[in-house]
Amino acid sequence: MTTIRLPEPVPSAPLPRYHFLDWVRIIAFFLLILYHVGMYYVTWDWHVKSPHASETLEPYMMLSSPWRLSLLFLVSGVASSCMLAKLRPLVFLRKRSWRLLIPLLFGMLVIVPPQSYCEVIEKLGYAGSYADFMRLYVRGYHGFCKDGCLILPTWNHLWFVAYLWAYTVVLALLMLALGPRVDRLAARLGRVLTGWKIIVLPAAVLALARLLMLDRFPTTHALIDDWYNHAHYLALFLLGALMARVPGVWPRVAALRWTGLALAFTGWAAIIIWYALSHDAVAGTRWELLVYPMRAMYVLMAWSAIVAACGFAQRHLDRDGPARRYLTEAVFPVYILHQTLIVVLAHAMKPLHRAPGLEAMLLVVLVTVASFTGFEIVRRVPLLRPLFGLGPRGPVASKAEAAVTSGAPA
Repeated sequence: MTTIRLPEPVPSAPLPRYHFLDWVRIIAFFLLILYHVGMYYVTWDWHVKSPHASETLEPYMMLSSPWRLSLLFLVSGVASSCMLAKLRPLVFLRKRSWRLLIPLLFGMLVIVPPQSYCEVIEKLGYAGSYADFMRLYVRGYHGFCKDGCLILPTWNHLWFVAYLWAYTVVLALLMLALGPRVDRLAARLGRVLTGWKIIVLPAAVLALARLLMLDRFPTTHALIDDWYNHAHYLALFLLGALMARVPGVWPRVAALRWTGLALAFTGWAAIIIWYALSHDAVAGTRWELLVYPMRAMYVLMAWSAIVAACGFAQRHLDRDGPARRYLTEAVFPVYILHQTLIVVLAHAMKPLHRAPGLEAMLLVVLVTVASFTGFEIVRRVPLLRPLFGLGPRGPVASKAEAAVTSGAPA
């Protein structure tokens, strides 16, 4: 019996390089340093906490927390689609697996464990050495419990990499299954996403997912049971992949940048007022009725902020240069390193009893300098480069591979 193998789709014509989206990705990733330093000083649960933690910074944290990661998944979808215009799907998947899974595994074994070690010291008074802790960590010890048990081993902030790899698999399989029909889907999307519909239609789809799924599937970042987040982030990833193939879509987005900015700030103000209200102030079912409109408002705020960010970047940052090329390569290693540096430095600085404002500034400066120092070491050592998601240096990489391995996760 003869086995018939379907030919793998041939890549389509190359898509343009969107330099402004590189800048969006760079800025969004570096906001993580500020955001995760902020997590040390707010009341939200995190690995270590400042004795000065309060609600003061929380409204400002909400300026970016609803949309920053959503933006990164959208931009990653765009970049992945551009790569698939140069590479066959299975080649693309192999290269992306190499660039994402090796750093993920290395991060879980080497980079992330100090975060959990500091966490069990501060929350549980663990007195063992780091070597003792690592023996428990690699064995999957689940005895560190307080209001729930710490899952070991863990990927902590590297959950983004795990999810990005999973969505990369989905996109590659869709390209294998649909082939040229993907471009036809993109063309249909391009005919729909015009004017006000660029804001309203994606926000409506994302709001529907939030209304129907958030209560049933709360956020876990555990991949296998995080169904609401998959509905949200995968939808944005695939939307970005289709938008990459719509000629002229980004100027349409740029035309709505001020509208998006106004809606984002209006939504942010409404969310802050909502969180500031006492739930006891609204009796019985009337309070419950307000939950769903506010969830829709949360999504509208997030998507409007994404439209504004992409629109302003398309208008003002669509340019190349040495700074973009350097930061594009730096951003993934910096992302891998930054949270561990924050946790370890914050834990180490706690006995110094610095004023929280001074301590926060010191953390931002020290983490930034240490992260870039780490990148400068990594980029110069061939054995370290794949552990941090960097491709080969110099003429070894082909042009197609250079596009795939340009630094930050696509």
